[in-house]
Amino acid sequence: MGGTNTVFGIVDARGNVVAKSAIKTGNHTDVNLYVDDIYAELSKLIETAGGIDKIKGIGVGAPNGNYYTGNIEFAPNLPWKGVVPFAKLMSDKFGIPAALTNDANAAAVGEMTYGIARGMKNFIMITLGTGVGSGIIIDGKVVYGHDGFAGELGHVNVMRNNGRLCGCGKSGCLETYASATGVARSAREILETSTSHSLLRNIPVGNLTSKDVFDAAMEGDEVAKEIFNYTGKILGEAFADFVAFSAPEAIVLFGGLSKAGDLIMKPIKENMEKNLLPIWKGKVKVLFSELKEADAAILGASALAWEI
Repeated sequence: MGGTNTVFGIVDARGNVVAKSAIKTGNHTDVNLYVDDIYAELSKLIETAGGIDKIKGIGVGAPNGNYYTGNIEFAPNLPWKGVVPFAKLMSDKFGIPAALTNDANAAAVGEMTYGIARGMKNFIMITLGTGVGSGIIIDGKVVYGHDGFAGELGHVNVMRNNGRLCGCGKSGCLETYASATGVARSAREILETSTSHSLLRNIPVGNLTSKDVFDAAMEGDEVAKEIFNYTGKILGEAFADFVAFSAPEAIVLFGGLSKAGDLIMKPIKENMEKNLLPIWKGKVKVLFSELKEADAAILGASALAWEI
């Protein structure tokens, strides 16, 4: 579930997405009507898969999803405010068990079940999208903390003085620098404070996106490459701190920004290694997710159903 779209599907025991569809999240100001629309669309897929008796359960990945309670709590980018008992609404509607977690935690479970983290018991999933999400796996289990909201690494402070204002209300959060919107923000700042030639100057400053920065970097634009180096440096330094917390075997990257490949991976690895304690140097892998982006959200949510 995202603030704009919700994707859903049927996943078999081998991790194949056998059917999928989507609806617009933002079109529903009433969560009950939203559940009605999901039920109408998903029921069609369930019938083609052999009926509701074939379905083990429902897994949901949602912003501010609390695994302990099954509630979505105070999600700023969803149409419904306050606390929404979403897992219960889904379970009551479909008549089968439902589990819910934060979307990045769902991605971590999906990666451990179906992706590059198969067989790993300790890793961190970082989702680099509109924001920066994270899921922390220790000893094969998602870290939820005492209240269900552990692992908000996107809101670790990486700039103590004069940091960028974050949507969460804090300043200097990792998300404000390392997300897709953060990269676009870096581009605007650099273009406004320098006179360097750049292909990015052909685009109105207010319309710049992270994809524009990627496209320019691929054409050899030095300013665009500098932006990725800057972003990778901040991520790498943050990752070194994350390693000190949970000693993961790997940090797995997922989301739109990870498509930048070596442009982002090279500075991340260099700066992470530079800032690691000697006991971890050369021991922690940084990997790109193996899950297909189109299916990853569905796979991550479906993996929760095995825990019900």
